[in-house]
Amino acid sequence: MTSAQRFAIVAGDDEEGLADALEAEGVTVERLEGMLSRPALEEAGIVDADIYVLTDVSQATTIPIARDLTDELRTVAYARDTIPEFVRGQIDLAIDPQIASPTIVAEELAGTGE
Repeated sequence: MTSAQRFAIVAGDDEEGLADALEAEGVTVERLEGMLSRPALEEAGIVDADIYVLTDVSQATTIPIARDLTDELRTVAYARDTIPEFVRGQIDLAIDPQIASPTIVAEELAGTGE
């Protein structure tokens, strides 16, 4: 799958600009803010998403919901706060924005990095 065919949902305030970086890599991005729920994820297209990025770990309960809705989903936490223990086994990648820039993370997720 090429990056132009990828679809990501970025949930949370995304202060670091990861959604913009993903779009720059050719990924189609749906942004979600506010309180998240299963209906909100479904309406955003989670069943068609390749990547689910959570930038607000206070909404970590959405990780198991997203996983329940699709098996082929890469889950990512891009946040400074620690991921709660109950979702650690369901997250594919957890990155602190202080460690990796949005551009580097987007390249990795889009498959365009070297």
